Order: sequence, then C-alpha cells, then structure tokens
Amino acid sequence: MTMRALQLVGPGTLEMREVPVPEIGPDDLLLRVGAVGICHSDSYVLSLPFQLREDPLTMGHEIAGTVEAVGAEVTDRSVGERGLVYLCWSCGECRECLRGNENVCLAAGRVAMPPCPGLGPDGGMAEYVRIPANSFVPIGDLDFVTAAPLADAAMTPYHAVGGTLDQLWPGATAVAIGIGGLGHVAVQILKAVADIRVIAVDIAPDKLELATHCGADLGLRAGPDTAAEILELTGGRGAEAVFDFVGTDATARLAVDAVAPNGAYRIVGLGGGTVPLDAGPAGGPGLPWGATVRKSYGGTRSDLLASVALAQAGRIRVEVEQFPLEAGPEAFERLDRGAIRGRAVLLPHR
Repeated sequence: MTMRALQLVGPGTLEMREVPVPEIGPDDLLLRVGAVGICHSDSYVLSLPFQLREDPLTMGHEIAGTVEAVGAEVTDRSVGERGLVYLCWSCGECRECLRGNENVCLAAGRVAMPPCPGLGPDGGMAEYVRIPANSFVPIGDLDFVTAAPLADAAMTPYHAVGGTLDQLWPGATAVAIGIGGLGHVAVQILKAVADIRVIAVDIAPDKLELATHCGADLGLRAGPDTAAEILELTGGRGAEAVFDFVGTDATARLAVDAVAPNGAYRIVGLGGGTVPLDAGPAGGPGLPWGATVRKSYGGTRSDLLASVALAQAGRIRVEVEQFPLEAGPEAFERLDRGAIRGRAVLLPHR
C-alpha cells in the first residue's frame, strides 16, 4: 500500500512522491493525517545547504489526525481516536523527562533536541505517519485544520510565556515581536493567562492588524525608534517580558533595549541573531540589571495539553490558510515572503 508524501529530496528541493505507507512497531500508532502545519523551522530545514539524512525526508511536525492502526503492545489508544502529535520524541526515562522537561531530554545530549517528526524521522506532510504511541495527545472534536498548528505554534509560545509568569503581574507589559504563526498565538496566550498589556511589534501593517484582532492592546511598526517608544509607554522602565519570534540581530537589539530591569527576554525565532550582552555597568541602552535571556525550545507535553485546553475553551484560535498537499511548495514560498496570515496548513486527503 502506498501514499503521497511531500519530501525533501535535496537542499532546497521538495518533491511529491509515492512512498509505502509506514509500518508500525509494537509501541507505535499509524495516524491518518487530517492536517499538518508549515512552520518557519520547516522553511529553515528546506534552506539548509545539506540534507538532514541521506534518503528523502517527509517533512512536517505540526500534525493532527485519526488513529488508523495500533501497535501490538499499545493498550491505551484505539482506532478512530482524534489527536495531535507531541513533537518531542524523548526517552521518557531520564532525569529531565521525569521532571517534565521532555523538550530537553538527556538522550539528546548537548543539542538537547529530541527526535522530531519531519526533522529526522519522517513527518506528517503525507497521508499517513508513524508515531510513538506516547506522543499522541487527544483533542476531542477540535477541527484538524486549526488544531494541527497547536502542536508547535501554540505549544512553543506557551512554553516561553510559562517561564515568565513571575514577571507578568497584573498591569505588567509584555512585548511580542513578530506576529506570524507563533506570534499571533502568543498574543492570545498572554491575554489568556495574565491581566497585562500586550504590545505587538512587526514590520508589516497587516501583521499588526492581525495582532489587534488577536487581542493586542497596541501595535508598533518595527524601526529604529521602537525601543524608545516602548520605554516611553512604560515610564522609562521597559517591558516586563519580551518574546522574540524572529531572532535576528535587529530584534535581539530591540528586545535588549526594551526589556525592564529584572525582566525576561525569551528568544524563540531562528533568525540567527546575536544578543548584545556585555558585563559592563547597566545604564542607558543594553541589557539592564537583573534581566534574563533564555533561548526557548519547543515545549513540554504539559505545555501542549494546556494549549489544547485553551483552544477547547475558545481562549486561543490559530488563524490559518489552507492548501492541498500538492501545493506545499507554493505555501512554503508564500511563507518565506511573509505572505501567510497566521499559519499555512496542508491537507493531505482531498
């Protein structure tokens, strides 16, 4: 039995191929893919000058679907269940996993990135995908199209926000830089978990309009004076938390100059930027006393469960643009141009 899969066959080259439906092991599930989101990290992998493995790789890690088959030793899942795939395929047994930090599993070593579908193992840009049974997260009757991006576009900002809750006291200010697939969900998460003011920053007016639609209190066009604007809006103190969903030199500089003393700067975007940080006395531009900087990767299974609960309660909703699987290259091209409102989602079954 074969299926269609969108595969990375060489640096920068995607191809729709007919491949065998995956065989599952005793601890696995076979998922009939209902929808799969396209993330900037997918685009990053596509842009690499080398391949992650020798054979073609089926991409996609934001996966929603229906259980089609159950491994012989799986006792807690059944055919027909609807759910998401938790993207950190961690060992489940090490110190970090047992503490609930599956996203930095010890088995992944210094890299601290457990195997992830579409970034090593075959992913969900296909009609079917094999997954470890313990990565399945039920979603009830949530729509696959808007639920699939929760696996990253909601879980990842939820994880970043969760590590700053001690800064988000009532009346605090948070800044979200980059209102794309993750940023527009981050705005909603921030408004859902704390009584704070949220300032959205982007270079595009339509992205700022999306941020307002998602609950942002204010939108600022990114430019040379944006940090000064944020300082003016916060009485010269700065924002208690800044979430950078871009990660370039420019956004890192903005975040460092706009975060408050004892504030939190969380880097989520993969823009390759360098954070301007020195050990000199704090004052004026630059990282103030007590401020923390953290590179935030993915999220925990608990973060994904919380994201699903927020979606089920109607507190967050991913804005999506839908494409058939064969239009994947077009969707990637539009994503790279910044022409997607929210998240691009592929539908493998027509």
